[in-house]
Amino acid sequence: MTNTTTANRLLLASGSPRRAQLLTQIGVSFSQLTPSVVEQQQQTESPQEYIQRLAHDKAEAGLLAAAGPPALWALGVDTVVLAGETVLEKPRDFSDFESMMLALSGAEHSALSAICLRSKARQFSRLVETRVRFRHLVRVQIEAYWRTGEPADKAGGYAIQGLGAALVESISGSYSNVVGLPLEALIPMLEHAGIPYWQEARL
Repeated sequence: MTNTTTANRLLLASGSPRRAQLLTQIGVSFSQLTPSVVEQQQQTESPQEYIQRLAHDKAEAGLLAAAGPPALWALGVDTVVLAGETVLEKPRDFSDFESMMLALSGAEHSALSAICLRSKARQFSRLVETRVRFRHLVRVQIEAYWRTGEPADKAGGYAIQGLGAALVESISGSYSNVVGLPLEALIPMLEHAGIPYWQEARL
């Protein structure tokens, strides 16, 4: 994580280390904070509406918390895993995790991300979907993956960038979206906002 002295400064309004790593990967200078936003889906909201609202709220909270100059941009992101229209949150326990894995086994699901890049004057938003197909899983695999400790704090119960890659048969769409930040959608936004990438990190 780095801070930039350029006019267009970027604030990542997310505590996710994976999103920070993706920004660092493409050479974006940024600061980071975890916004105080209640993440609870309303009964009238679709999953798509829910994560778009959260991405907007996180970016807005980031701008308010940073109290920066008008050139400050805040990036809000939210990602969910969908099995049909069911949002798969972080597993509560092994039983919940096992149910998720059995639902995903041998089938396609969606990784859905909403991104919102905001300044005090402008905003860019996108909704990105990636289709992921899991291998057919047996109980011994499900138990072994749970014992690694990786699934416990992951939405949908797996991390494609980690040990969970062994569960995946194929993907259609953005890989970085499944990790938590669709770079293919974000980079044009950065260009429109005048936020540089491919920058040498300056601590």
